[in-house]
Amino acid sequence: MSTILEGLYYAESHEYVKVEGEFGYVGITDYAQHELGNVVYVDMPEVDDEVTAGEDFGAVESVKAASDLISPVSGTVVEVNEALNDNPELVNSDPYANWIIKVQLSDPSEVENLMDAEAYKAAIGE
Repeated sequence: MSTILEGLYYAESHEYVKVEGEFGYVGITDYAQHELGNVVYVDMPEVDDEVTAGEDFGAVESVKAASDLISPVSGTVVEVNEALNDNPELVNSDPYANWIIKVQLSDPSEVENLMDAEAYKAAIGE
């Protein structure tokens, strides 16, 4: 059974966004990291890059597979989680504490197109 946190917004592609004011912290869900297995590399955009909801912004590679990261929101990358460069496995240990990018949201209403915790649980069959 995957950990699914209340108060976050979830995409069908298994990314989440935690909104704090005008910023969103984007990462992969606990379900996604379980499916991927041991994460060995996280490809992240650069600070000041623009991300668009529904578009690729990077990738996660594991011993089993590589998976594109799809942004659940649009905006400007203001920070990347540098710790993942040397320790990508942090995504496996706690995917919600180890977000991948911090975005200044260009359209906060986009989260209305995402799932809440209950809807995400239903989507993954839990």
